[in-house]
Amino acid sequence: MIELNKEDGLWIVTLNNPGKANALTGTMLTELAEIAEAATEARALILTGTGKVFSAGADLDEARAGLATSDVWERLSGAIAALPCLTVAALNGTLAGGANGMVLACDIRIAVPSAKFFYPVMKLGFLPQPSDPVRMSALIGPSRTKLVLMAGQKITADEAYAFGLVDRVVAPDDLMQTARELVADSTAADLKIAAGIAGLCA
Repeated sequence: MIELNKEDGLWIVTLNNPGKANALTGTMLTELAEIAEAATEARALILTGTGKVFSAGADLDEARAGLATSDVWERLSGAIAALPCLTVAALNGTLAGGANGMVLACDIRIAVPSAKFFYPVMKLGFLPQPSDPVRMSALIGPSRTKLVLMAGQKITADEAYAFGLVDRVVAPDDLMQTARELVADSTAADLKIAAGIAGLCA
């Protein structure tokens, strides 16, 4: 359900459970966290999915059984945020719920025009993971963060671009090529140089 391909310093991580809208189980989250923790040797990382939905968030059965409050979400987003390499979320479709965390932790987010963005924690009765509102607010401001988290609004790809939640909206056929182009300089560079520049941009 999680695929990892390594290509000359580029790590491509793919959520591959389209039959369940790439809903995240505890096992999948742990595997993603382990990959992110091991990616310190990568020069760039692309996170994407298969099908028409990037991720529906937590598997609802597992969420009700305790996954919604597990620390594995923070473990994953923290590991991505700590990476010294350039990280790109290439969103092949809608991003929902707790899946926002790992995407917000990436350096750059690109999305297809059909993507929608929402995080229905109020409706489901859960708190978001602690770092998610902080990262979202840093990107789009507190009012728009409350629009998503407290008002439960679904944001279109164009709105997300206008807000600053995503950096580019690209055609589905161009998604991965665009992601590869964005990381091309990083994969060609020394990791220490890339990490140094990332530090200057923090």
